Amino acid sequence: MSPRELTDRLSKALLQRRVSEGFALLNRNEKLLRGIGSNTAESAALVLSLALWVDLGYRDVAVVDQALVNFPQDLRRRMPFYEFLLLRMAEAFCAMAREESDKTIALLDFVLKAQPELGEKRLIAIAHFWKGRSHRKKGEYDLALADIIAARELMEEIGAPKLAAVIRIQESWLWFQKGRSAEALHILDQAEQQLSNTDDWLSLGNIESARGRIVRQIGKYTEALDHFDRAVKTYTRRDPNHRNLARALVNAAYVRRLLALHLRKRIDARARQASRREASIRVAGFQKRFNEMCQLALQDLKRAGEIYALHQHYGGTGSVLVNTGYLHLDEGGIDVAAGEALQAYRLARDKNDHILMARARILQAAAENAHVDEQLGEDADAAVHANTARQYSDEAISVARQTQNRLLIAEAHLVLGATAANEFFQDWEEAKRCVAAASELLSADDRDHVWEELLLLKSRILRASGIDETLRAWSEGMVGDKTFQQVTEEFAEIVIPKVWVREGKKVSRVAERLSVSPKKVRRILRNAGLIDRSQGGKTSTTARRDYA
Repeated sequence: MSPRELTDRLSKALLQRRVSEGFALLNRNEKLLRGIGSNTAESAALVLSLALWVDLGYRDVAVVDQALVNFPQDLRRRMPFYEFLLLRMAEAFCAMAREESDKTIALLDFVLKAQPELGEKRLIAIAHFWKGRSHRKKGEYDLALADIIAARELMEEIGAPKLAAVIRIQESWLWFQKGRSAEALHILDQAEQQLSNTDDWLSLGNIESARGRIVRQIGKYTEALDHFDRAVKTYTRRDPNHRNLARALVNAAYVRRLLALHLRKRIDARARQASRREASIRVAGFQKRFNEMCQLALQDLKRAGEIYALHQHYGGTGSVLVNTGYLHLDEGGIDVAAGEALQAYRLARDKNDHILMARARILQAAAENAHVDEQLGEDADAAVHANTARQYSDEAISVARQTQNRLLIAEAHLVLGATAANEFFQDWEEAKRCVAAASELLSADDRDHVWEELLLLKSRILRASGIDETLRAWSEGMVGDKTFQQVTEEFAEIVIPKVWVREGKKVSRVAERLSVSPKKVRRILRNAGLIDRSQGGKTSTTARRDYA
């Protein structure tokens, strides 16, 4: 079989997402692939085709690197420009696989500027697709969305609905990042309809994984865990060591930790409410489930770490370290958590990964705050840990702001707020400013751990500063640097929840009683965690439903 024939057959299989057929073709022609070189005019096209199949799960990026070695620079200078562009695209894929996002974007910008010479819409779409994924990796969601939409529209123009469906999976994720969860889920449903009759287990696994991430953010933890478990099974049908499988395991571990934290809240509540004997029995049961959940999470993370190590995937390894660190922090292993966060930060810094850098700094700040809580009475040590926590929190915000990941930025503000509210600083005004900044970034659909941390910090501020003290200060004209609008909003947050309880938890009665809009009443009650995100004003049961 000639290189052209093999490229054509691979292209047809790719168009229909007949993955097993494509892998079999590549395996049968391994000798031809090893001999890729400049002696035929079709070699550059075959190298790019090989890159596309590696992107779909065939072996790893090393086979593309080996093929590119056969095209040294002096040879490339004599190549037709079209073939040179194909090699540039293959090089861009290799850079993307190694998580070198800036290099990937630069190479693909060069290719896209030469669109007239490249000619084929399919190739232009692929260039936009890979470039969009690299922008997404950097947290540059607006740029990513522009490239992804351009790629999808080109695939639709040339009548390639299955390739367009694969691109739509990326598009759904970007709409989700912009707070449009319902639209993102609808797009995933459409993509699945196109791909359900294929053996493209990688893309089908990506759909399940994306669904899990979306429903997790709206607080449906058990449903999210089901999606991640299905994603793991789907990925395994293609490759039990694929790095996307590792990502699903990390996400599953993350959800298990959140469920474990909810169990711990129940343990604390039971211990307070029940008799000593009854509490002991119930707490023992919850504690057993808590320990089991944490162990399952650690097992998922261990397996994910093994897979990422096979691929030398620094970003995945860093994510494993951060998630493992939080589990250790939950169980009191402060120094272990801090060490894992530091390793993750160094990995992220080497690759200029702002998202992972910010996540690592947030964990480091949380660990330092935990030290402050344990160092009461030892002022010197407490001061060191408190100031280090502030440094890490400030850095987390600075780095997170270099992305468009609003939840990451909100989480960074919250860890700074927690630092301001720790036992050393007790700077309640700073903590309030952080709460306000985080609140601005959250949408009505955001009901995961970030929202829960926001409610927890609000509650801590309210208990510490005291409603009576606040009202007394206002009555004496002491409003600090707040505007009248800000004072009014804070007053509404104090009054409306209490009137809501007195009026039988009826939004309409509160609105009529206080002469305010029902919309404002619902917003304040939602922010206080007293009703769910629906418009009906029902008391929130999300947490009870998910960890029961």
